[in-house]
Amino acid sequence: MLTKVLPLLLIPALLSSCGTSPTGRSQLLMMSDSEMEQMGEQSFVTLKKDMPIEQDAKINAYVRCVATAITNEVGGDWEVVVFKEPSANAFALPGRKIGVHTGLLTVAQNQDQLAAVLGHEVAHVLANHGNERVSQKTAVSQGLSITQAVLNPQSELGQTGMGLLGIGAEYGIIMPFSRAHESEADIYGLDLMAKAGFNPQESVTLWVNMGKAGGETPPEFMSTHPAHETRITDLQKQMPKALKLRQEAQAKGKNPKCK
Repeated sequence: MLTKVLPLLLIPALLSSCGTSPTGRSQLLMMSDSEMEQMGEQSFVTLKKDMPIEQDAKINAYVRCVATAITNEVGGDWEVVVFKEPSANAFALPGRKIGVHTGLLTVAQNQDQLAAVLGHEVAHVLANHGNERVSQKTAVSQGLSITQAVLNPQSELGQTGMGLLGIGAEYGIIMPFSRAHESEADIYGLDLMAKAGFNPQESVTLWVNMGKAGGETPPEFMSTHPAHETRITDLQKQMPKALKLRQEAQAKGKNPKCK
């Protein structure tokens, strides 16, 4: 009986929870900003307890230099942590949290390529993709329990909640962003890195490097992304706009020099 009643109870919430993505796509956003921030912050606390943190001062300074240039374009005080992990991975969470794996630095070979990754990840947060995923999961299967369960990340449902934020692979559960989300983050992130003064053309080189790093099987970071050819074609279509944004940024004195 409850399974029949629950969808009816959710209808008003669904109708009042519509949003629009940066590309004009309709979104279901049932969670408040404060709820999403709480989920992101709690997940980040858990990650910092469970994963080794890189202590090398030069590596931390380099990553934070790139991250700061990106986040200066969106505002707020972002926490950046470099995790000593071999996978080519990075993520950003609601609540202004950024995590970077040291393995990514062997694939993102310069500041501009790293900026492409971080711009992409921050774009996921700005575009409310995490909220959209949690809302979809809430609407179809788990009810409102997902928001409470994420506060217990070691539980099965809590791990699912962390996966919905885009970091589930760390806990053996991959719940990928959809290809629509990934494509939006590519476009939004390209503009973001260009506005910060980074060279957007290096984003194409980055994805070529990612493909080479994975051999026949893409690395973890790319496992749920669009095909290389599709991604590169879409980035190249946006490149004239991005190059103009970079030119405007450099005219304002934005010329990052992160080493």
